[in-house]
This record gives sequence, structure tokens and C-alpha cells, in this order.
Amino acid sequence: MSQNHKETLLKLQEPASVDVGSAADYIALMKPRVMSLVVFTALVGLVMAPGAMHPVMAVAAIALIAVGAGASAALNMWYDADIDAVMSRTKTRPVPSGRVTPDAALTFGLWVSGLSVLSMAVMINYLSAALLAFTIFFYAVIYTMFLKRRTAQNIVIGGAAGALPPVIGWAAAANSVSIEPLIYFAIIFFWTPPHFWALALIKNDDYQAANVPMLPVTSGVKSTLSQIVLYAFVLFGVSLLPYALGFSGLFYASGAALLGGLFIALCVGLALASDKNRNRLAGMTFAYSIFYLFLLFVLLPTDKVMGL
Repeated sequence: MSQNHKETLLKLQEPASVDVGSAADYIALMKPRVMSLVVFTALVGLVMAPGAMHPVMAVAAIALIAVGAGASAALNMWYDADIDAVMSRTKTRPVPSGRVTPDAALTFGLWVSGLSVLSMAVMINYLSAALLAFTIFFYAVIYTMFLKRRTAQNIVIGGAAGALPPVIGWAAAANSVSIEPLIYFAIIFFWTPPHFWALALIKNDDYQAANVPMLPVTSGVKSTLSQIVLYAFVLFGVSLLPYALGFSGLFYASGAALLGGLFIALCVGLALASDKNRNRLAGMTFAYSIFYLFLLFVLLPTDKVMGL
């Protein structure tokens, strides 16, 4: 931890030293809106796994994955309080706004992380608990503490944390990992860069002010746009692997091709947009990317039920 980072955390500690924060503040620490989509993919991984899981255990597994993801988000907010404080998108979060102290956020994140992993091990199985522990560690330590402030590939490498929930869901149900959840992992992994870089284009000034080496900051807008288009094409191919490998049918393949084609069109349109229209199209691309991933993962179990 840098000296500046320590000083910022100390300053943030002072204003709220007599206030432990409300329940709503601690829920906000867990980034429920950000984490909801990847937790949904965990549910799909669980549903797609072979065999039957008792509904109560299935609900418990998904809840624990959600709690673990939220705990890693709390640790992220604790460590990133200094840069969150200077970014318009994040300055109202619980720690930089002073509603929750850094120490309280750290304690909360550590305790909830430990409890979620331990509960997963006791209630579900050791494999899913180990994967959940690794996901929390990767997001909170590898991504937040090492990658985010050091390399423009932070989102590319760090995207592995957000891509693991369907693998955890599968492991919770099957107590094993096979090629199917690894393909789901790959879909989210290659989806993350164009999704997040579209937002980074809009918030480029914020990242520059916070000295975070996002791709638009380090390589410029033109290079970022080229990378967004490249990843959109790679994602299109990866999204068709479930059909190509024989564990999804034509219903999924048709839907994935349509959704992916629209995503490519948006990304190419963004790359060709004028400076005046770029932020508007970047916002549309970012919003559609969320819709895209959600529908893609809806198609998987729907296809399985339909058997087409």
C-alpha cells in the first residue's frame, strides 16, 4: 500500500469515526447492482449442471455466491477509497462519502468473505468453496490491489473474477468442473473488456484524474475502439462454442448469433462515430452489453428445456 493511499484512508477514517453506518450503507458496499448479473450467471451454471440439486441447497449456494461476491466488492471499496473519492461516478460510495469508515469496510469484507466460504464448504461442497475463495482473492487482491493501478490490461486479466460465478454454480451442483462451465467462463471473460471499455470511454476524465491506467488513458481512444471491436468479434465466436461443442442446440445458436451480431454492429458503429456522438454510442454499447450477457445466459437453460 502506497503512502498516499494510507494517508487517504486515514483522512477518510476521521469524519465518520463515531458512525458505524446503516444497513443500507453496508448493502451498498457489496455493489448489489454490479454483482447481480454475474450472480445470475452462477444460477445458470448451477441449473445447467448435470444431476439434481435440492432446491433449498440450490438457493443456499446462490445466496452464498452472492454474499461472497459482495464481500469482495466491499474489500474493493475499502482499498479503492482514495481513487473513488476523486471520481464523479464513485465519490458518493459509502467509504469516500464518510458513511462507512475504511476500517469498518475492511472488517466487514473480511468477515463476510470468510463466512461465505466456510458456509459453502459446510453446506455445499469443498470444490465450490475453494472456487469461491479464489474468486474473492482474485478480485480483492490480484485485480484491486495489483492490476487496477499498474496495467491497462487490468480489466482483461481481472475479468477472470467476474467470469468464475457460473463455474462455482456448476461445481456447487455437480461437485466437479467440466468443459461446459469453462466455456461459460470464456464467454464472460471475453465480454468484460468491451463492456467495461465502453464505460471507460465515457468516464475517461475520471480515470485520468484518479491516475488509473485504463486503456483509453494509456493508449488513447482510437486504440481502445479497435480493441472493443476485436473483442466483440472474438466474443461472437466464443459465444457459439456451446453449439459447436454439442451441448446447446439451434435455439441457443440462433439467439447467440443474433445477439452477437447486434453487439458487433454497435461496437463497429462506436468505432466509426464522430467525436460528438462517441459518448452517446458508448453509453448505448455499454447498456446493450448488459442486456446481451443476460439474454445469452437466459438462452442456455431455455435451450436445454426446449431440447432443440
